[in-house]
Amino acid sequence: MATFRTCVNLSSTSRASLSRTPVQQQRSRTIMSVQASAALTQDELKRQAAWKAVDYIKSGMVVGLGTGSTAAFAVERLGQLMKEGKLTNIIGVPTSIRTYEQALSLGIPLATLDEQPHLNVAIDGADEVDPNLDVVKGRGGALLREKMVEMASDLFVCIVDDSKMVTGLGGSKLAMPVEIVQFCHKYTLQRLAKLPEIAGAEARLRMEGDKPYVTDNSNFIVDLYFQTPIVDSAAAAAAINALEGVVDHGLFLDMVDVCIIAGATGVTVQERKK
Repeated sequence: MATFRTCVNLSSTSRASLSRTPVQQQRSRTIMSVQASAALTQDELKRQAAWKAVDYIKSGMVVGLGTGSTAAFAVERLGQLMKEGKLTNIIGVPTSIRTYEQALSLGIPLATLDEQPHLNVAIDGADEVDPNLDVVKGRGGALLREKMVEMASDLFVCIVDDSKMVTGLGGSKLAMPVEIVQFCHKYTLQRLAKLPEIAGAEARLRMEGDKPYVTDNSNFIVDLYFQTPIVDSAAAAAAINALEGVVDHGLFLDMVDVCIIAGATGVTVQERKK
């Protein structure tokens, strides 16, 4: 059984009122460690982190439900606590069709942002996390809905395993996704590849078999592969968004409030200093 060394108190201040600082500025955080009593598998660690994330949910909340293997454990835990009557009057806002189907099967009442434009908390995973708690998301293809839901939340709790920690975004050399419209997608891909803010990145259209991968929003995805970390993530994000044909990108900057990191020795919780 895990034991807590210290306790982190979090503000419920609305995201709209949060003070935004430059992406490159180092934030101070409160760090809490949870020590594992025995060696756990990666899935067990993910489940432990997900269960810790669900502790941020209280009865009566509107909750953003993330997409991915770790987020699925959180959705599962939420459904269990609701079935046991330990959480009541919860409304979930899913970030993908996959999460919608899982939550529906667990009996979690669901809504969209049209019906619930203000969320108390969102829980989701990430593909990369840098020391500032800026993240890359969207390798599962749900980046647009994830970003919309998480920006509408007072608190964004991110769950990862320690393999997702990087010194700079793009540092894993794995995909950083950009969602684009289908119309003239080759033209958009070529323009992305020529952006000086992401010089050196390789742009590839994501495929599913012999056809382009299609998102829940009927768009395509261009995956960007970096050999070295992005020099200026904020500049890269702005340049990508400025291109006609781009819907959104997988750089989630200055968004994560709490990051729960599962590792070989347990779970670490980092809080962004407000």
